[in-house]
Amino acid sequence: MAVKIRLQRKGRRKAPFYHLVVADSRSPRDGKYIERLGSYNPMTKPATIEIDREAAYNWLEKGAQPTDTARAILRFKGVLIKKHFNRGVAKGAFSQEEADKRWNEWVAAKENRISERASAHKEEKATKHKAIHGEAKVKPAPVEEAPVVEETAATEETPVVEESPAVEETPVAEEVVTVADETPAAEETPAAEASAEETPEAPADEEEKA
Repeated sequence: MAVKIRLQRKGRRKAPFYHLVVADSRSPRDGKYIERLGSYNPMTKPATIEIDREAAYNWLEKGAQPTDTARAILRFKGVLIKKHFNRGVAKGAFSQEEADKRWNEWVAAKENRISERASAHKEEKATKHKAIHGEAKVKPAPVEEAPVVEETAATEETPVVEESPAVEETPVAEEVVTVADETPAAEETPAAEASAEETPEAPADEEEKA
């Protein structure tokens, strides 16, 4: 039985993505598989590839045969270079530690190049979008909302302060009126007393006439 590493198509029409699987060569393309190794999305730039490198290397050591596209993906992710380094260890060219060190350095450099390419594509896309649509207008932040609420509260409190003095002024006006009314009453009292004093003088004149 021949075991192959190949792609299994997924996704909708005109938007495909693929699973990298290990399957029997006699099974259909999208049929049953033995193990899934990762995924491949060619619709992004650069293409998005996620793969289990250790599992893919183990299947290569067991004799699994990759298809042309699967081989290109394994080469891109460093699985074939790892097989090359381990072959050098088997021949005694260098130790296993040296092979692992070289492979880790290769993978780190490859990932850096991929990230730089992705960032360059992102900048290029932003520049193109800016050239077509122009710069986006920056909307001013609504900073004045808080002071508006405070002013409303202040205006609502003002009538309460003005009402209190008006109530205190009313009794003062009434007291002034009462004092003014009582003043003539005090002046009338001596006049009444004077008339009372003049009354007893009339009988004295009558006694003289008698």
